[in-house]
Amino acid sequence: MTDTTTDTTTDTTTDTTTDTKTDTNNHRLIVLDMAGTTVADGGLVERAFERAAERLGVEPGSTDHAAKLQYVRDTMGESKISVFRHLFGTEELAQRANSAFEQAYGELVDGGLIAPIPGAREAVEKLRADGRTVVLTTGFARVTQDAILDALGWQGLADLTLCPADAGGRGRPYPDMVLAAFLRTGAVADVRDTVVAGDTAYDMLSGVRSGAGIVAGVLTGAHDRAALTGHGATHVLASVAELPALLAQSDQEREPGA
Repeated sequence: MTDTTTDTTTDTTTDTTTDTKTDTNNHRLIVLDMAGTTVADGGLVERAFERAAERLGVEPGSTDHAAKLQYVRDTMGESKISVFRHLFGTEELAQRANSAFEQAYGELVDGGLIAPIPGAREAVEKLRADGRTVVLTTGFARVTQDAILDALGWQGLADLTLCPADAGGRGRPYPDMVLAAFLRTGAVADVRDTVVAGDTAYDMLSGVRSGAGIVAGVLTGAHDRAALTGHGATHVLASVAELPALLAQSDQEREPGA
């Protein structure tokens, strides 16, 4: 007698293991600082601060003036209102100082004393052409950020622009603006696929604290290589113009078999 029964069972199990290297363009969210990183402001922050401080009675050339100016330099990248709260003590004085600063900075911008970092616009365009989402961030208030974008003809250059108020009010070194970019754009599923680039120690700290996979310092602004690496930079570039090539190389290294 022959056994004519047929095994009709089918193996329906699927290999769900995923090679994390199969996505060859994982770094899809790029969060860039503005002044010192994509924008050359020629020291306008210090000049605007000096004007604002003088309006609040800080005598130019005094010890108090020098100490306050040094603090501004040391905290480049931080939300300006936070800086003024530290320097002037009360909320009223901080708000007056911030308003005076924003007015002075806007006047300097309107005077044509601002320019893009060489290759910055092309870098943003290249990043977007490569399928990446680009967000421009700043420690300035929205009115100043828009004045800079207008002066450069950069409205619409990036996918999104953010200032501290857009992220709950806290600027760098908090990670809030990076995380706001992550949440608002939905460009990546994992914050480790975010890239942060900036010229200050606080830019690096905000990137590290956000969990970004690449935190790139650039040498076109306030702080040097030692300060950038000391605060968590994974890479240090001569300028943001080098960022597209860095990411292309990183993507290639993540390809299967690389």
